Amino acid sequence: MSVKDLFNLKDRVAIITGGSRGLGLQIAEAYAEQGARLILTARKAEALHETANHLEAQGAEVLVLPSDLSKPESAPILVKQIMDTWGQIDILVNNAGTTWGAPAEDHPIDAWHKVIDLNLTGIFVLTQAVAKAAMIPTKKGVIVNVASIAGLKGNNPKMMGTLAYNTSKGGLVNFTRALASEWAKYGIRVNALAPGYFPTKMTKGTLEAAQDIIEAATPLGRVGGPEDLKGAALLLGSDASAFMTGQIIAVDGGVTAI
Repeated sequence: MSVKDLFNLKDRVAIITGGSRGLGLQIAEAYAEQGARLILTARKAEALHETANHLEAQGAEVLVLPSDLSKPESAPILVKQIMDTWGQIDILVNNAGTTWGAPAEDHPIDAWHKVIDLNLTGIFVLTQAVAKAAMIPTKKGVIVNVASIAGLKGNNPKMMGTLAYNTSKGGLVNFTRALASEWAKYGIRVNALAPGYFPTKMTKGTLEAAQDIIEAATPLGRVGGPEDLKGAALLLGSDASAFMTGQIIAVDGGVTAI
């Protein structure tokens, strides 16, 4: 198989949660360029349709299915819709997430649950539903979790604390490792990306307040750009990573190297 063929996603069906903007959009663009058929899901239908129009203009085949994955009952409904429509799911990208900034001693309990419910429980429920419906029966599949360097380390003390977010992403890191070990017998590979700071709706406030601090602590001296996650995401979603599972790839400008 040629190197070009290793990265080919033609005829593969990929779900991308939180796929309407930010990192999800980067991943969707990369997978679409390599021939994947995309299912985009997020809470807001209008934003999803705008993104679908953008991708379809580039020749992609896109199915839009709005869903609130913080509600556990949403996942089986979403998976059934996909299987009824396209009959297969080859790749699951768990990208949807949320955050909350507050000192740990004042962190509201409802905000804690909001973050954990989407960033960790929602991922578990959707991943389980996808595997049972599409991947375990076929003995193949790829799961790419979008964790964060916040799951690998603490925050700079000069910045606002995000304890629930860090905790959820740390949990997702070990969710990835444990699931990779358990589901290897089904031919399912489970890996994760750990992005550093990228300009997104979620990070807008943080970057406005502390981009200078972040860039000073980053060996490459900048935050992520609109193409910077695509290569690593494509690697993990394609046959180019066929002998990789349980791995966490930091895409962070070198933050976790120091």
